[in-house]
Amino acid sequence: MALSAFDDKAHISSEYGPVTEQWNFSGKNYGWGFRLKHKERIVLYMTPCKGHFLASFALGEKAVRAARESGLPDPVLKIIDAAPKYAEGRGVRVEVKSKKDLENVKALAAIKMGN
Repeated sequence: MALSAFDDKAHISSEYGPVTEQWNFSGKNYGWGFRLKHKERIVLYMTPCKGHFLASFALGEKAVRAARESGLPDPVLKIIDAAPKYAEGRGVRVEVKSKKDLENVKALAAIKMGN
């Protein structure tokens, strides 16, 4: 079974109720991105890449603390700790190339939605 961003989309939609989908072109330097929103809150951004996709989150500090206590693997926690801080939270970007990566993204989505 091929891994795709749409596996993650189906999971988010089934777990967190109605989500809206929005494709957005951010310019030639960044290309296309796909957003999943629950009401007015963006759950995650997905950016298609050759052979994989990037899953991006804006995690507030409460969600960052929850992530540290969640049992996520050290490489994911290092990505969170190194993420740039913005007004809406830390800009966390995770490459999704394997089922394990996808499971980490699902865990981050649950943390974001719970905080």
